[in-house]
Amino acid sequence: MSEKVKPYKDSQLNKKQQVAQMFDNISKEYDGLNRVISFGIDVKWRKKVVDIVAKSNAKRILDIATGTGDLAINLAQTNAQEIIGLDISEGMLEVGRKKIAERKLSDKIKMILGDSENIPFEDNSFDAITVAFGVRNFENLEKGLSEILRVLKPEGTFVILETSVPVKTPFKQGYKIYSKYILPTIGKVFSKDRVAYSYLSESASVFPYGEALNNILRQIGFSNVKDLPQTMGVATIYTATKS
Repeated sequence: MSEKVKPYKDSQLNKKQQVAQMFDNISKEYDGLNRVISFGIDVKWRKKVVDIVAKSNAKRILDIATGTGDLAINLAQTNAQEIIGLDISEGMLEVGRKKIAERKLSDKIKMILGDSENIPFEDNSFDAITVAFGVRNFENLEKGLSEILRVLKPEGTFVILETSVPVKTPFKQGYKIYSKYILPTIGKVFSKDRVAYSYLSESASVFPYGEALNNILRQIGFSNVKDLPQTMGVATIYTATKS
């Protein structure tokens, strides 16, 4: 289990509801701030995810925690016939639908409101499933991963892109300074929701990564689990399959 993170905001809402509210609040500014916060490197990371999925020759793909659809749109470059983006934030989905329409991809990509811990599809429905910067926001990580395993077809490909913590000096120290002070400051200056980016920073710092997340994936039932650290370890791509 991942360490506990204090709630996004003090309220009577559970984590799932709070995360949906948070992303609704920052949906209009999310894409721009994301580029600033990651220095644009997240574009390169997503391309690597697309390359992995493309090699699997998946025809039907589910992109969980799709947000504004960046990864779903990039996955349209593969041979997929259908891509479904799932998210609990209607605000993020609405931004994504506009981007998809502008690119004339509405026939291939569908954006739906839904819960990663109760995925509204039958068993063995997808050839590939992706999650970019979303698993750390699951209210129950094990339940969400179990649902992903359920709807993934046998021999299907599962890819996670998630933040992680560098383990080598001086990158480890630099990351701590950036995530604790710089990232929340950027959020406070440029975002109308000042609490959101502090939450995102803290949740990233305590989420299991590397072998710890590998072991959770294996315990859930995934096989061929591998982790591929990116950019000195500030993010990691995880790949797994369903036996």
